[in-house]
Amino acid sequence: MNSLYPLKFHPIFLKKIWGNGNRLQRLLGKDLANIPNCGESWELSTTVGYISEVSNGFLAGNSLTELIEIYMGDLVGDRIYDIYGLYFPLLFKFIDTAEDLSIQVHPGDDYAMKMHNSLGKTEMWYVIDADEGSLINLGFNRDVTRDQYLRYLENKNLPELLYYGEVSSGDALFISAGRVHAIGKGILLAEIQQASDLTYRMYDYERRDEQGNLRELHNQHAMNVLDFNCIDRFTVDYKISVNEPSEIVKCDYFKVNILVFSDLVERDYCRTDSFIVYMTLNGSFLIEYENGRVEVSKGETVLIPASLEYVKLRPLSEEVKLLETYIP
Repeated sequence: MNSLYPLKFHPIFLKKIWGNGNRLQRLLGKDLANIPNCGESWELSTTVGYISEVSNGFLAGNSLTELIEIYMGDLVGDRIYDIYGLYFPLLFKFIDTAEDLSIQVHPGDDYAMKMHNSLGKTEMWYVIDADEGSLINLGFNRDVTRDQYLRYLENKNLPELLYYGEVSSGDALFISAGRVHAIGKGILLAEIQQASDLTYRMYDYERRDEQGNLRELHNQHAMNVLDFNCIDRFTVDYKISVNEPSEIVKCDYFKVNILVFSDLVERDYCRTDSFIVYMTLNGSFLIEYENGRVEVSKGETVLIPASLEYVKLRPLSEEVKLLETYIP
């Protein structure tokens, strides 16, 4: 069997009522193939109907699910394979908003498994670009009772209960299951999440789809999982140390570092027992490993198999910025 190597995948582009794809093309170099209203680029996924396919090397054309079946722990890590089997446990996206997204919430693992036989959805966002004054909702702006929530919802003024903060490039947000949230218009961000597509839409501004129908809401499910407490923190505090990884978020489901480098960086993953994923936010670089090298450009996402325990990252541009993710 040939050795594994850093794997790239064909992005999966999704049409969205709130998207137009301008930033995906202009800032990340995505070729959207004339997809109208493109709002999301799914970079790495085994979600049914959206399974990533390798684009580089001798494994090109194989799906991520097929690779897990063949390489098992060598690809994802032994402990991760023991838990998840053929299911890749994280989903990686770039999201580009031309209009506000719906106000929504995601369930935790217990409720998701009971009601949908699915993982829950905890996620994080890293803002790559944003128009001046762009807003994101995260949580309520006060402690709320169920009755208060229902009253505002029925009167169609739910946004009055929500905390909205202005965001700019470099901001990071952590969205735990049960936390109400909504991405505003004019934002490009990277999303790293549990591999679940469960979303309970609570409020959508009376917006209609292409057929003129109001979009479906899921308020009974939302009521069952919502955290009604006031948010205690909006963005995540973190500091960047150049030429070494800096932690942004760590939870039970993923750890995300930001890595900004202008010199050669060596990464030793021998104690990680997990796949590593790089989402390239700026610049280009080489991944050098025992049997070769792979060039990576801005906007590309790369899966480093768990069996590649040591790699060198050599910048090809003045500065490289990427998100580094694995399961702790």
